[in-house]
Amino acid sequence: MDKELESIVQQLMESDRKGRALDLPAPERMELLREVEGYTNDFLDSLEERKAYEAAGYDPTEEDRGFDVGEAGSGMDGILDFIGRRVDHTGLNPASGGHLGYIPGGGIPASAMGDYLAAITNRYAGNFYASPGAVRMENSMIQWTGKLVGYPDGFGGNLTSGGSIANLIAIATARSVKRLKGKDLEKNVVYLSEQTHHSLPKALRLTGLGECIIRHIALDSGYRMDPVALRRQVESDLQVNLRPFLLIANAGSTDVGAVDPLGPLAEVAEDHGLWFHVDAAYGGYFLLTNHGKEVLAGIERSDSVVLDPHKGLFLPYGSGILLVKDIRHLLQANSYEANYMQDTKEQTLEYSPAELSPELSKHFRGMRLWLPLKLHGIAPFRACLEEKLWLARYFRHQVKSLGFEVGPEPDLSVVVYRFVPATGDADAFNKKLAHAIQQDGRIFISTTLLNGMFMLRFAVLSFRTHRKEADVLLEQLRALVRNQ
Repeated sequence: MDKELESIVQQLMESDRKGRALDLPAPERMELLREVEGYTNDFLDSLEERKAYEAAGYDPTEEDRGFDVGEAGSGMDGILDFIGRRVDHTGLNPASGGHLGYIPGGGIPASAMGDYLAAITNRYAGNFYASPGAVRMENSMIQWTGKLVGYPDGFGGNLTSGGSIANLIAIATARSVKRLKGKDLEKNVVYLSEQTHHSLPKALRLTGLGECIIRHIALDSGYRMDPVALRRQVESDLQVNLRPFLLIANAGSTDVGAVDPLGPLAEVAEDHGLWFHVDAAYGGYFLLTNHGKEVLAGIERSDSVVLDPHKGLFLPYGSGILLVKDIRHLLQANSYEANYMQDTKEQTLEYSPAELSPELSKHFRGMRLWLPLKLHGIAPFRACLEEKLWLARYFRHQVKSLGFEVGPEPDLSVVVYRFVPATGDADAFNKKLAHAIQQDGRIFISTTLLNGMFMLRFAVLSFRTHRKEADVLLEQLRALVRNQ
């Protein structure tokens, strides 16, 4: 062996020796798993005692040097201790049943196990050629959800990281199908409401549609879009040679959980050729319940719809679904060519996620959704959703009996409310209420502004939230207003 080759071989052997630390031998792997399993079990077993919100922990400490990494590794014991102190005991705890502030999901354990399986096997779920089983699993979840929505055969979709990216893909698809040109943007009109989630105006900007005319359609007393006002505005725009392009409706708004009248809105869209998109990130999976089917009637008439399994199906964050009624529209918007992918064209038994979204490299998200549904069946998911519907009505009834003003009867599982004291500024008083509850930490609530008024929000969706948590909040509110 010549000297150059000998040097190369020596370097290879040395790099190989050091790099093999990443592929743990079975005994070490089992020990690490034991430690991680112990930590996660302790976390879940202690949720009853843990706060929903830790007000402390935001200020940096010397301990935060533990976030740094270096050449040498650390033992798992020290790592888990650090995570426990500086990650899992700071800020908001979405796994807590006391999280009533935003639209929580909770993160069911079976879904985490699905993520573990997906990450260890590391199937590439972007392409059917690379992993037909993984793609079939993801497609089966899209088919199940599309049938739940009521779409006829021929629809398609994609598992995304959440509603924001799903909305972005939907807007890009609408732009492609309607063949919008840059020179014409100022004549195209988008219709939405003040209750539209901020991810949608953001998606319009990101897709180059920020120069479109944006119309905010009036709301009724339940914060739902008024279809009569919409029709009037569309017809007015047509009279001045504008081009009605896109209608965005809510199926569970973030602020108040409002569901727009989807059937009447669909009629306007169909009459005037608008792309009809429904943001059902929060509310979509309430279709599993009888109440949800009634409230969401007309959703099947949309051109596209977004749902978040990390909300209505209680999965960990990072789980969204986009559905488009005509799969050809998704294919048109996301078509691509690459020489190095030529082998994949020989396997076309099913469409690949990479053909239906901007993502190429992607996590195998289907496992985190499929495994819990397969393991538990659909029935307990439906029961949890029904419980949240009743819990929202229970809380609204009880908080009203305490003297609070309440918003409209909830369409889903969000209640807005506020206390108006006999004297003093009502907004300032409710800010103090929210702050006091958040600082206590057993329950976390959030706030919003409606018609210029500061309102408190009861947003219940976690599978771990039950009547007990609602009663804790009610008792806190009772004590705080009693001592005003």
